Amino acid sequence: MPEGHSVHRIARQFDRNFLGKILHASSPQGRFIEGAAVLDGREAVSVKAVGKQMFLEVEGDLWLRVHLGLYGAWDFAGEIVIDPTIASANGRMGQTNQRGTDLAADEPILDSAGENSLSSIGAPRRTRVHVRMSEQTKGLADEGVEWPPPIVGQVRLRLMTDITAADLRGPTACVLQTPDEMLATVAKLGPDPLVGDPAANEERFVQAVRKKSTPIALLLMDQSVVSGIGNVYRAEMLYRARLNPHTPGRDVPEELVRALWHDWVRLLAIGVETGQMMTMDDLAPDQYRAAMASRDDRHWVYHRAGLPCRVCGTEIVLEEIGARKLYWCPRCQT
Repeated sequence: MPEGHSVHRIARQFDRNFLGKILHASSPQGRFIEGAAVLDGREAVSVKAVGKQMFLEVEGDLWLRVHLGLYGAWDFAGEIVIDPTIASANGRMGQTNQRGTDLAADEPILDSAGENSLSSIGAPRRTRVHVRMSEQTKGLADEGVEWPPPIVGQVRLRLMTDITAADLRGPTACVLQTPDEMLATVAKLGPDPLVGDPAANEERFVQAVRKKSTPIALLLMDQSVVSGIGNVYRAEMLYRARLNPHTPGRDVPEELVRALWHDWVRLLAIGVETGQMMTMDDLAPDQYRAAMASRDDRHWVYHRAGLPCRVCGTEIVLEEIGARKLYWCPRCQT
């Protein structure tokens, strides 16, 4: 499932490529025909991400709410303006890593899973749609490229401007909301480090965790407790905190709960900047580039069932909790 960093990156792409422009909306799949008809011809006014959900405002006091869920993704095509504050989503690294090492290079760092792909943000998948990425948008994509791009697969919603297209596939939710309905949806979500007052967000998280007997591993995945954390970040944050995932929330010391929040603030910022769920610190430049290119090299415990812990050598355990896979080290996280 796309986690919070991906949705914030999607919102930024909409901000730079769709806001202030008239939308041409359609539902090639046919499952959102009425909604697309309402959106068609309206100007995109604003966009925001809260956790795993994106809200796109259009003129007429109307909001499009999209929750990608397990399989959803947005595919972008045409002229794409890259947000200069984050790493280019085609894998070209121009940011610095946690140690401040400059990683700018001519060749891109490619992720075979497609996680860091502008052409598909959300569930990793390959796309047949040509994408041209540039800081300036002058004209359409390269000469000879078909426009509008052909429909590929089951597209729930296509949003287009004169030069940019965004196709939505496989979302859990794609609905229109009034302003009050949008606010009610957001009110049910836990704090997001990139939305609202930082101090108030931290206090909300601490209070929500400390009053519950639910295992901390489940609380971190509860979107009413904290927004945006999924299976990968959950496992990695618990390991980084050396915290047993079965510890009841109310038994986690307050200072450790706050440390979890601060770690989420930091990891989310890295994820938005790089497009990758990078959770290992203090890597040398060559190690960092390897980690950005391969998921197997960027996590402490996630997806490492049966392999030795990177710190103590104990076999990483895989178990199911809340119908989701949990990876953890029974020694480091005792």
